[in-house]
Amino acid sequence: MAAETIEESDLWLTEEQQGSWRHYLEGTARFVEALGAVHDRSLDLTLGEYSLLVQLSEAPERTMRMSTLADGLVLSRSRLTHTVARMEARGLVARQAAEGDRRGVNCTMTDAGFTALEASAPGHVAAVRRIMVDALDPEEFAALGRIMAKVAASSKVSGGTEQGLTAFCD
Repeated sequence: MAAETIEESDLWLTEEQQGSWRHYLEGTARFVEALGAVHDRSLDLTLGEYSLLVQLSEAPERTMRMSTLADGLVLSRSRLTHTVARMEARGLVARQAAEGDRRGVNCTMTDAGFTALEASAPGHVAAVRRIMVDALDPEEFAALGRIMAKVAASSKVSGGTEQGLTAFCD
């Protein structure tokens, strides 16, 4: 790919864009921090554990390949493996070899995991409602969903790979 000349005015964010960008960074960081704190103080599952169990609860037979689960949670496979090991020790999930694929590993939510998810869901949803949903007008919340879907899709295309980042940043 030939390097293109980028005009100085195209390189930097405008003052308004910079403000929006910084509000986004602070808002997402504070939201995740506040929601995580609710989980840590009031619920039996951390935010990460809750998110993992939600993914499994929506999968056929409450089972997913570890690699698919890592992608859905936007976690490294190593971090997911540590999280699953902790949850497995508590009886919330179980791992087993994927049928027909000796290298693949599936993660399955146990009945105890489903019970823990059901017990945590009301507190989680109440916190999401209090921290985010109620802070926005219905139109703003709907727009936020559409906007973040676009950001997720654009981010996933780059994939954090050198090739993807080069395509977007050079």
